[in-house]
Amino acid sequence: MMNLPNILTLARIAVVPLLVAMLYCPGPGMCLLATMVFIAASVTDMVDGILARRMGLVTNIGKFLDPLADKILIGSMLIMLVRLDWVGAWVAVLIIAREMAVTGLRAVAADAGVIIAADRFGKLKTIIQTIALCPLILHYPVLGFEPEPVGTMLLYVALGLTLGSGANYMYTFFKAWPPERNG
Repeated sequence: MMNLPNILTLARIAVVPLLVAMLYCPGPGMCLLATMVFIAASVTDMVDGILARRMGLVTNIGKFLDPLADKILIGSMLIMLVRLDWVGAWVAVLIIAREMAVTGLRAVAADAGVIIAADRFGKLKTIIQTIALCPLILHYPVLGFEPEPVGTMLLYVALGLTLGSGANYMYTFFKAWPPERNG
């Protein structure tokens, strides 16, 4: 269980309370620091996957923890941005609800022996969500750059991808369900 990719994934989860604490004291300097910590945590998502595949360290616990870490990191940041009134609650609710619904569908399918793998839209959704959150966490202008409008626009793109990929997961699930029908 404890290999380098899984340690990186656990580190991504462990940094969430620090990020939450940072956003309890928002200001230009703290938001800049929180953005850098968020970016570093997000990079571990890519690095842990590459390392796991290259080093032959793909584990079931890693397959479970990696998407969980993404959901905890992104969901926590969305909740904090809603608290700060920098993101509409409805956006956060839709994104988090989609994550819960897809996770539940995948768990039910896996229990029945049906694997619903992450698709390219789900992966793209995570990338765009992460990119969108960077300027939203940064919030304050830096060197004349206003991050909030860019982050908001990207978050709406991410929301579209989130809902679209969620619909695709549901379609895939119901197409394969019940498993006996297709086997």
